[in-house]
Amino acid sequence: MAVSYNVEITQIAERDVEEIWTYIAADNQEAATAFILRLEEQIEALEQFPERCSLIPENELLGTTYRHQLYGAYRTIFRISGRTVYILRVIHGARLLDSSCFETE
Repeated sequence: MAVSYNVEITQIAERDVEEIWTYIAADNQEAATAFILRLEEQIEALEQFPERCSLIPENELLGTTYRHQLYGAYRTIFRISGRTVYILRVIHGARLLDSSCFETE
């Protein structure tokens, strides 16, 4: 029997998604909405088997055990703690990832 996880999205990750929508919507609002809906579906799918996603290559440098999943040019960075998946960031894949990416206000 599959174990279900709770998926929680941090405020900074929510802002990331809003910024992605705004960026895409500058050219096409319908495409932006469709992209974000599909991205959110992919995030929700982490309720089942989040371990299927790869560990990020930056873990060794950051001293973390974060994972990511890809959608389009974007990476959803998350960590698993117990039965909860915490969505930390949703960033463009070309962006360099360092500890400052995870600082909160």
